[in-house]
Amino acid sequence: MTTQRTSGRRKQALAAAVAVAALLTTAACGGGSDDDSGKGSSTGAAGFDAANNKVAQASLAKKGGTLKFGAAQDADSWDTTRGYYGMMWNFARYYSRQLVTNKAEPGAAGAEITPDLATETAKVTDDGKTYTYTLRDGITWEDGKPITSQDVKYGIERVWAQDVLAGGPTYLKDVLDPKGEYKGPYKDTSKDKLGLKSIETPDEKTIVFKLPQANSDFEEMLALVSASPVRQDKDTKSKYGLKPFSSGPYKFESYAPGKDLTLVRNDKWAQASDPVRKAYPDKITIQFFSDANQLDQRLISGDLDLDLNQTGMSPQGRTTALKEHKANLDNPVSGYVRYAVFPQSVAPFDNIECRKAVILGADHVSLQTARGGPIAGGDIGTNMLPPSVPGAEGQKYDPYEISGANKSGNEAKAKEALKACGQPDGFKTTIAVRNNKPVEVATAQSLQASLKKIGITAEIDQYDGSQTAGIIGSPSNVKKKGYGIIIMGWGPDFPSVQGFGLPLWSSKYISESGNNNYALIKDKTIDGLFDSYVTTLDDAGKAKISTEINHKVMEGAYYLPFVFERFINWRSDNLANVYTTDGYSGQYDFVNLGLKNPKK
Repeated sequence: MTTQRTSGRRKQALAAAVAVAALLTTAACGGGSDDDSGKGSSTGAAGFDAANNKVAQASLAKKGGTLKFGAAQDADSWDTTRGYYGMMWNFARYYSRQLVTNKAEPGAAGAEITPDLATETAKVTDDGKTYTYTLRDGITWEDGKPITSQDVKYGIERVWAQDVLAGGPTYLKDVLDPKGEYKGPYKDTSKDKLGLKSIETPDEKTIVFKLPQANSDFEEMLALVSASPVRQDKDTKSKYGLKPFSSGPYKFESYAPGKDLTLVRNDKWAQASDPVRKAYPDKITIQFFSDANQLDQRLISGDLDLDLNQTGMSPQGRTTALKEHKANLDNPVSGYVRYAVFPQSVAPFDNIECRKAVILGADHVSLQTARGGPIAGGDIGTNMLPPSVPGAEGQKYDPYEISGANKSGNEAKAKEALKACGQPDGFKTTIAVRNNKPVEVATAQSLQASLKKIGITAEIDQYDGSQTAGIIGSPSNVKKKGYGIIIMGWGPDFPSVQGFGLPLWSSKYISESGNNNYALIKDKTIDGLFDSYVTTLDDAGKAKISTEINHKVMEGAYYLPFVFERFINWRSDNLANVYTTDGYSGQYDFVNLGLKNPKK
């Protein structure tokens, strides 16, 4: 799952991060009781970390009012087929429904699947290859027409139209049509434009998925917003993201890309038909900002309720908030791993010992500090599987002693590795980093400094962060530019090793553009473990394979993990029924937020 955040100025990023880390360390020592939560404790805020994996002010939510989001980054698309930002998936449930979705509950329970448009979770038969659902009564579009099984099928078929609707996840396409035989609804020659054979709709209430091969995460894929229904007569193709047709409790009133978005109640939505959404506010607005510091000022002043992007306050905003409004802050684990990755196409990183030299020579405490310290940055990352994914071992699995003996870098062992890879005097390389991510620039500077101590000279190339797919996502460009180290991060599309690691580690996912397997891993053992995973139906067996895949990735020394990421996120005094959820990588669950005082 990708995340996007533009913030502040890049200059002096490392110094700012160090200062904030020091403040956060001090703040962390105070705990979260009301008497040490800063000035915010007297303003009606719930208290520091009060909504972290638990519900804050649950009984205070009232119907009505305007829920006000701010954001320093618009969605990649509001089209349910095309959106891939985590915050878009979270927000899209206001105007879209799925057969099944994530539970509206805090913490780990929020990552579990619950019925939405369907009366119950799937009836699974045929050794895990057939999934059958029955739709609820009373489910309607914003014009009052019933939502049918054909609408659900058509919405899913749009995933095949990658030439028109590129950008979103394609798991359903890969699982339902692995040979690529269906050409998508816009090229469909069948009379009803519903020619995908692996989805059957025997009547308007029944939908049957027939997988060519079992996939144990299939229902997780159906819980993604890319499986939302779309009605054919309302499909505006590439323009659909400007005004999606609502199947949820809210509908688009207005949208000016990069400026603002307003949702209002869908009066055709019936609470009795929706077991998930409470629809407390009358209106929901987003105001977009080009400057994250300005956004944070508006949050702190009380003009806005929360940050849509959910990637943490900027260093300047965090400093003020921690000093004066600590009771308005939560510090969730994000579900993202932040890391450096070594493309094997760029010498000498085709040699495992050279990759190990960087891992062993890096100062991991300095890297953590550059990302905001243990509170705003996260725990030192020791491996590549985030804590929310079954099979993860957290810091217990630390094959390079990144959080132990080598946490400040081990110069002697790093030089031994350099000698073993035939580079005893070190070498030169380039670190690629997005120019719109100050914390990543700070991380690159930290890594550059520690590598210099072992004889590795690293230049930093700051590229246009809005062009990621064509710059670091192009293996040929990575090789041409000599990007031996790429700074990046990734969170799970859904909480499994397939939903996290398949795009990163499977040889099948290496592509000429939009590539995410930056290390160019082509390991038959890893590929084979993924093949075994998708046909393993019991949870214990899946977790075991997940652990094995993570171990194989770390043994290959393809990555230097930085942190299991944490954020400092703001919630206004007026927010009620607010909690973080593993279903959306530690974000607040937007769908059932309410206001204590709707008139405020």
